[in-house]
Amino acid sequence: MDFSQENFLNKLAPTSPHPFLISIERAEGVYLYTPEGNRYIDMISGIAVSNVGHRHPKVVQAIKDQVDKHLHVMVYGEYIQSPSNLLAQKLSCLLPSSLNCSYFVNSGTEANEAALKLAKRVTGRTELISCRKSYHGSTQGSLSVSGNETKKRTFRPLLPDVKFIDFNSEVDLQQITNRTACVIIETIQGDAGVRVPTKQYLQALRQKCTETGALLIFDEIQCGMGRTGKLFAFEHFGVVPDILTLAKAFGGGLPLGAFISSYENMQMLATNPMLGHITTFGGNPVCCASALAVLTIIEEENLLATVEAKGKLIESLLQHPKIKEVRRFGLMFAFDFDSEERVNRIVHSAKEHGVICYCFCRIRIALELRHRSP
Repeated sequence: MDFSQENFLNKLAPTSPHPFLISIERAEGVYLYTPEGNRYIDMISGIAVSNVGHRHPKVVQAIKDQVDKHLHVMVYGEYIQSPSNLLAQKLSCLLPSSLNCSYFVNSGTEANEAALKLAKRVTGRTELISCRKSYHGSTQGSLSVSGNETKKRTFRPLLPDVKFIDFNSEVDLQQITNRTACVIIETIQGDAGVRVPTKQYLQALRQKCTETGALLIFDEIQCGMGRTGKLFAFEHFGVVPDILTLAKAFGGGLPLGAFISSYENMQMLATNPMLGHITTFGGNPVCCASALAVLTIIEEENLLATVEAKGKLIESLLQHPKIKEVRRFGLMFAFDFDSEERVNRIVHSAKEHGVICYCFCRIRIALELRHRSP
């Protein structure tokens, strides 16, 4: 084993100047363990990935069972494979009838990239509308429709014909016109700090997209898979998107994303041109087996029924006069403080006390739906 900080810092490309630098040897339930046996409580679920806990035994077993059969055998869309068939069928049973056809990819940003392509292909239009303060991924297309200029300015020029509106502003919906290919929106904004729209706003957005022929894309990469107390966050609002994107917790700890739409829409990616969208590793059988196990666990263990009670309990315990505001939806939390410096101190202090949280100028936590002790 190699837990060398030197190799980590010099041989692996960085994402920030200040990584956590915790060596992880194993993980179980809500806990992470170092080679020395130190234990950390993972309050961020691997950044919204481990919704059913780290290494849930049913997920591990599903992975092992599939590994014993086969790994990658062909690019997506050519061979009939049981794990992807079963997963697609399960999703079609869980989702509204208009979301009946799934395309499996490797990550959230890939799902969003493909959703944007699909919207352009279906509508024949080019204008993309997103929300200010949004985050949809870090590849070129997804970054183009993300609303944080700080993350974008170094990488311009990005995609053209992108427009931004204010999240939860019904007035801004007038900017959606018959030029608009799609509106892509996080059902609940995560990176912006758990910003929850009103039901009235999302229903007005749905109506405006329907009137103009624009497709509505709900990005549920972070807020989906039960974190809000329903399997999909849009179920709280009585609104159904034209395209849904999933990732993070979807794969149960393995890299898997999906964009889901109607059968009629999805057929358009196969012709004019053929291979209008293609992925080598999307729909990997091991990842699909893991995802199917996650959906089964959430259902069989009735995890959604306890999300709100757990959220209320955590919120009641995390009270302090220095907290300016708490925003919560289910087990998604954001805690605002008076300065970035204070947030960084809190995150560092929590780590020193064996608790992992995360900061984007505020404290963010995203708890597992199922809390298991090893």
